[in-house]
Amino acid sequence: MREPARELFRDAAFPASDSSLFSSFSTPLAQFREEITWRRPQEICATPRLFADNPQEGQVKQGLLGDCWFLCACAALQKSQHLLDQGDSASPGARERMCSGFPYWRRSTPSSGALGSFHAFIVSDLRELRGQAGQSILLLRIQNPWGRRCWQGPWREGGEGWSQVDAADRSELLSQLQEGEFWVEEEEFLREFDEVTIGYPVTEAGHLQSLYSGKALCHTQALPGAWVKGQSAGGCRNNSGFPSNPKFWLRVSEPSEVYVALLQRRGADGVARARAPVGDPTSFPSKDYQAVGLHVWKVEKRRVSLPRALSAPPVAGTVCHAYDREVHLRCELAPGYYLAVPSTFLKDVPGRFLLRVFSSGRVSLSAIKPAAQSPAHREASPAGEWETVRLRGSWRVGRTAGGSRNFASYPTNPCFPLSVPEGTGPRCVRITLRQHCQDSKCHPIGFHVFQVPADGGGLGAPSLLLQEPLLSCVPHCYTQEVSRLCHLSAGTYRIVPSTYLPDTEGAFTVTVETRIDRRSIHSQEMLGQLLQEASFMAVMKT
Repeated sequence: MREPARELFRDAAFPASDSSLFSSFSTPLAQFREEITWRRPQEICATPRLFADNPQEGQVKQGLLGDCWFLCACAALQKSQHLLDQGDSASPGARERMCSGFPYWRRSTPSSGALGSFHAFIVSDLRELRGQAGQSILLLRIQNPWGRRCWQGPWREGGEGWSQVDAADRSELLSQLQEGEFWVEEEEFLREFDEVTIGYPVTEAGHLQSLYSGKALCHTQALPGAWVKGQSAGGCRNNSGFPSNPKFWLRVSEPSEVYVALLQRRGADGVARARAPVGDPTSFPSKDYQAVGLHVWKVEKRRVSLPRALSAPPVAGTVCHAYDREVHLRCELAPGYYLAVPSTFLKDVPGRFLLRVFSSGRVSLSAIKPAAQSPAHREASPAGEWETVRLRGSWRVGRTAGGSRNFASYPTNPCFPLSVPEGTGPRCVRITLRQHCQDSKCHPIGFHVFQVPADGGGLGAPSLLLQEPLLSCVPHCYTQEVSRLCHLSAGTYRIVPSTYLPDTEGAFTVTVETRIDRRSIHSQEMLGQLLQEASFMAVMKT
């Protein structure tokens, strides 16, 4: 029986075609399109090997490709066998999309020689020496992915800086240099380089390792999220809409060193935007990312008062909102519940993100679902005729601004009567509270509905409001409008709208829509069209 013909492997995710290298033919790489030849490893050399026995000895060189930032990352990964073993195929068009990439900023100063601006380098080693005068000297070993030595500073080979250290140290450090590497002193490094990206070590087990304590961060949680304009894009803590941002429960089970990282999708709305030309200082990453921040609050229990919790100082937070792909914070957390809130600096900026937690102890992460739906997504009203009543009122300092039920002043809030007539059963009622304000100046609002006993029970309004409400629209939300659809039996009720905090002034309208329990009227005129009886409208002022 003839054996089936053996075919050479073809990578479906990375075919030997232009689609694997180019996405728009918009980079300098495209000029070599006609000169590219695809070859299998054995067609390049007799004994092809992806990595040597000791890959750390290999040299990553940039060559003609415009992706120094990517090659720097490769050189850093080269130091970890565990990470090398996790290599994967690139996505279609990835090579062209990597061209130029993120510029690791450095100044063009007279001492920089041929290094050039907006170029990335690798810090491959760090050595602290004792100078001949007894002083401490910190040297950093730098690698240029261009593959050539071009540093003209005092610690170049043969430079005057080496006269400060012992000959044995000088010989040892210079002998370690490979092509494209050089040593610089700490002061030079801080003067010449503007930005440093630090990669955390990875243990043999595949866990991140703390740079502060050396502990393995072996517990990992991750959840996606999004800022949605008009719903969950509340902006930074300067905005009243901040509590509407996505929120996450972080439960810490034991004392832990915790890292919380916020990774935003490229072009915070999920769209990758075009960069400025390579080497253009305006190509700062703000063109691709929004300014984002992250804050964490300690809460006593899971049923937490959101406005009260967020008005307190967070236990940890980013120093500022940054135009970075990822921001993170480190903290030592005791067991308990924590509230994590990622945000953009500006309000109503859409975007998608990934929230990740790395911890030395056991943790769990879960998303908090919105407590109240926005008016645009509220429950649809059943078909039929509706009677509408609009009640206008206001909260006034010292008079009718009593705040929520957490405060003794709550009974001073406006109190509106609601009467549900007898019928075949409970009536469908929608109650809506809308405050008269701009979105940026909204107060957290909500309302309660109390049922008046059939005999009155001898309860006045203040006493009635001290009883448990029949239904509620809480927690108080930073939004212009909140609404609740319910079914109420025949009887008398009181609607009490409130802000969360007392002495918060504002005007509002309470709209009560009650479904009319009768059939529509058919006209005997004009082709028998269906007529809708006009709804009754009343206005009550306080």
